[in-house]
Amino acid sequence: MSSTKPKVIIAGAGIGGLTAALSLLKRGFSVEVYEQAPELREVGAGVQVSANGMLVFDKLGLTDRIMAEAAHPERREIRMWNTGQAWTAFDLGTISVQTYGNPYVTMYRPGLLDILSQAVSSLAPHAIKLNRKAIACEDTGDRVTLHFADGTWATGDVLIGADGIHSVVRATLHGADNPEFTGLVAWRGVIPMDTLPARLARNVSSNWVGPGRHIVQYPLRRGALMNFVGIVERTDWTEESWTTPGSHDDMRADFVGWNDDVQQLINAIPQPYLWALKLRKPLPRWSEGRITLLGDACHPMVPFLAQGAVMAIEDGYVLARALDAHTDIAEALKAYESARLERTSRAVNGSADNTKRFHNPALGDPASAGAYVEREWAEDRLLERYAWLYHYNADTVPV
Repeated sequence: MSSTKPKVIIAGAGIGGLTAALSLLKRGFSVEVYEQAPELREVGAGVQVSANGMLVFDKLGLTDRIMAEAAHPERREIRMWNTGQAWTAFDLGTISVQTYGNPYVTMYRPGLLDILSQAVSSLAPHAIKLNRKAIACEDTGDRVTLHFADGTWATGDVLIGADGIHSVVRATLHGADNPEFTGLVAWRGVIPMDTLPARLARNVSSNWVGPGRHIVQYPLRRGALMNFVGIVERTDWTEESWTTPGSHDDMRADFVGWNDDVQQLINAIPQPYLWALKLRKPLPRWSEGRITLLGDACHPMVPFLAQGAVMAIEDGYVLARALDAHTDIAEALKAYESARLERTSRAVNGSADNTKRFHNPALGDPASAGAYVEREWAEDRLLERYAWLYHYNADTVPV
């Protein structure tokens, strides 16, 4: 690594943190990534990577591995909650490549994390440090220090807080947050595809929409798994954790009256989990001195635009470009923030807007439901909501 480039320490070895680490290593930076977990693993769930995220992975040399590991849905469809009627919203196959330059894939989170961690370790075998729970950080003007629960610490020239919604780095910079419950609870599960009937074991991404709730399902891991996420409006659950187990009975109760295909999917989930969706107020700034944030640490969003992980991927890549383009660290972090703040804020707002769209009361009226779907998912409205996302080029945006 070049001795003239700053040493970067990263709190958090999730998708965003590892993308930043790999992007920096490929530019000759010295990088250390500190992860609180004793082993590097992700929650067993799905993640969608649209063309704008795949562009980053292509620049990082990961396309072949990701394409071999991912599922490749033929299309995304909108389905009516009670009748099961389907409308095609997007062709996700060759049209994505033709229109946006890169494919749209769906991945098992642990598989994507493995690809990223192996790529980082191939360039810097000892860069990822496990079992290091960050508790505080400080900027002394010429160095940054990240402190851990075991009494040890790490120092560097730059600190990136990629430590998620419960970010210690964000709390140090901006004080404790006060997350607001959205009134939405998410159910999730991963289903072995071979346990589903043929009509459900399809290579298709489906959004089921209905009054007060919706469901997203899509294939994972080369089509071996089906991801299921169901969002329900309720006020009796406020635990913000992806790993809290729930019961099939409670899950079925939340989707009473929904189509039989939905009931079969719920019954096929080996173990359902549920978590409360909470929002945090947008930060006025992400960076201070030699410290900055990326991903959920600075712009968490409800998962209704399928861009949460992709925004973190873009953040990591653009941040590495900014640090490479500016010798002054504060200037580099300001350039990174300027490049990303408006875009990520728009994604946060777009995700929130989809809540109202997916849960609209008009979907409960047989006389208006079909017309509502055809209007809201018409081609011109889809382009307005998504084209600006997918056309983005993290490799050329000015920094």
